[in-house]
Amino acid sequence: WDNADFSRGVGTTFYQEFPTLNTAKPPFVRDVEAKVRRYLKSSYSAVWTLKITWEKAPAYAPRTDTRRTITYQAVLTTDGFKSYILMLYQQGGMQWDYTRLAATNVLIGYT
Repeated sequence: WDNADFSRGVGTTFYQEFPTLNTAKPPFVRDVEAKVRRYLKSSYSAVWTLKITWEKAPAYAPRTDTRRTITYQAVLTTDGFKSYILMLYQQGGMQWDYTRLAATNVLIGYT
């Protein structure tokens, strides 16, 4: 793991909530449901979904180049019984220069 550093005015974070228990599902939620069904080979119907986006996020460390940023998303979704998370990265994956990060054992994902 490593941290994003937004303290220098580069990048932003935002989120969007999709409560869909008794409402029509927007295309984004239908796409998330399709991914869960495809990857897990199970039926799935979301009642709530949250999309968090880190846009042009620079890595944390004063010596890191703030011009080398990454945009990525975490999508949390649940049907009320099971919950899932999708980790989505921009084309080409994580773009931070891991040789310049404070941590030497870098992982992508969550624990």
